[in-house]
Amino acid sequence: MIIYPTIELKDGKCVSLTRGRLEEAAIWHVDPLSVAKGFADAGASWMQVTDFNAIEGGSENAELVEEIIRTVGIPVQVAGGMRSVETAVRWIEKGAGRIVIGTAAVKQPALVQQLARAFPDQIVVSVDCWRGRVLTDGWREESMFAPIPFLRSYADAPLAGFLVTDVDADVEDIEVGASEISVLAASTRHPVIASGLVRNLDDVSMLKYAGHCDGVIIGRALFNKSVDLRKALEVAVPEVEEIASFV
Repeated sequence: MIIYPTIELKDGKCVSLTRGRLEEAAIWHVDPLSVAKGFADAGASWMQVTDFNAIEGGSENAELVEEIIRTVGIPVQVAGGMRSVETAVRWIEKGAGRIVIGTAAVKQPALVQQLARAFPDQIVVSVDCWRGRVLTDGWREESMFAPIPFLRSYADAPLAGFLVTDVDADVEDIEVGASEISVLAASTRHPVIASGLVRNLDDVSMLKYAGHCDGVIIGRALFNKSVDLRKALEVAVPEVEEIASFV
């Protein structure tokens, strides 16, 4: 299981949100570039950067995100504001290892299919689930799609995977959220990355053994130090099963 340590940016600062409320962002007084380099130094093989200003249509963080991509030394998965072919292609050309597309995957599926064919294994579709529906526009709008049919609509697309967030899990039972994401993951052949479920190392272990989960996003828990990244990476490593020898 791949750990994706995550930086969420707003106005050049590292932040964390509760249920997508930009107006209630918790600000972490740390340097984003130093944090990103620290993720690589800890042994992470990937990281994610989510640009909340880009979700609102702004470009305040663009140079910072570019600098992280150039200097961090590991592949960066970039999320936020990917609503056109031009924007997606621009970030791939700037060196993003993958880009994450949410709202456009619901409202413009042909666009995402086109991008997936042009950039196989570099497009991740974000699936934000709330009360049995897929959300769009930064968790503000409820779509007509249920999560499983939505995942299956991309069955033939050469995606890098799905990034699945159970929005309710931010404030409710984490085990229920993990179970729901496991069910979703079992419904698709694509890799699934779970988001919004890690508060401590036990949660990492739970997701590892829940099955079907190929990766996990960890953001706030790293900043409030309830999770140590090096230890989380150790927990996520698959355990080698002993093979009985036959004489």
